[in-house]
Amino acid sequence: MKRPDGVGGSAADILIPRLHTGAGDSGGGLHEPLFAGNERKYVTECIETGYVSSVGSFVTRFEKALAHYVGASHAVAIVNGTSALHLALVAVGVKPGNEVIVPGLSFVATASAVVLAGAIPHFVDVSNKTWGIDSADLRAYLIASFRREGERFMNKETGRPLTAIVPMHTLGHPCDGEGIKAVAEEFGLAFVEDAAESLGSFSGVKHTGLAGNAGVFSFNGNKTITTGGGGAIVTDDAELAARLRHLSTTAKIPHRFEFDHDAVGYNYRMPNINAALGVAQLEQLPDLVERQRSLHRKYEEALGDLTIGNLRSESPGTTSNYWLQAFLLESELAPQRDDILNGCLDAGIPVRPLWKPLNTLTPYSQSPSAPTPVVADLYSRVICLPSSASLVS
Repeated sequence: MKRPDGVGGSAADILIPRLHTGAGDSGGGLHEPLFAGNERKYVTECIETGYVSSVGSFVTRFEKALAHYVGASHAVAIVNGTSALHLALVAVGVKPGNEVIVPGLSFVATASAVVLAGAIPHFVDVSNKTWGIDSADLRAYLIASFRREGERFMNKETGRPLTAIVPMHTLGHPCDGEGIKAVAEEFGLAFVEDAAESLGSFSGVKHTGLAGNAGVFSFNGNKTITTGGGGAIVTDDAELAARLRHLSTTAKIPHRFEFDHDAVGYNYRMPNINAALGVAQLEQLPDLVERQRSLHRKYEEALGDLTIGNLRSESPGTTSNYWLQAFLLESELAPQRDDILNGCLDAGIPVRPLWKPLNTLTPYSQSPSAPTPVVADLYSRVICLPSSASLVS
């Protein structure tokens, strides 16, 4: 394989100098937070007033600001994204022993949340266009693998009922939410979007997280905005929002002094001090997303003429937050992926592969799964690039 100018070299030799050009001095992390607003002011206010736990005005401010930004009727702030996804699944009716459709390509938390709800993840392949679940392929697979019994669809092999679908917007790129919604409605399934990586991403004019019964965002330190650790559930269903809020606060019945609880609840409410950080970050969200998109344009200039692969760009009809920039190697260069990763890391460029396919991990190797050739192919060829907003001034 050669450079466009005809100079020979390995894929690592070709890519690494271009990454220095595109990302500049990438610092120490793949995606580091940027604090350039009122973070210190708001966190100090929490400390000075003593409202640092789950009681405090910033939690409500954060929920209102987040709901307004994404266009949801309700937002419920949660201690982290995994807990938010777990709670959402419980609240929409996922029961122990149920099966839940999960993409084979995702961070492990997507499958972990299903297991925390007592259910079994059932893995499916993804589209090589969106890197998320393809609605037409999903529909065909469900027809072939499940049978209707009354109002439920049962796995033909395991006999377990299928109750929910959890698609994920990979690296911030929207998958086919509306198509998946149609499949969910046809099969009578709850639909919870794992939108952990996609704050600031849109399908058409609709923000991710709004196609299903609920959408879940993460605000870990490596996300587009951060609350240190945190997550949130958005929904347009007022009854579901009330249930989520109730269950996230240990299912405590409001009372002046009694501690009475009417269900098994969870201590999942986001602390006020985390929400304070989030409010300050949300104030900067449009700028942070534009920085990510500007960084993508820098990578396009630096990598666009390479013949060893392609930069992942947003799909037609979508607007991506470009949470993580990604480079897809040509198929014949897949065996060089690890050499490229090691070469970049040795050169001080923080990179990583995609997550190992979930259906190959030890905890999930016995879970039901469709064939996942696209997941395996993407895992073998994708290099995630330095993506911090601070790389763009």
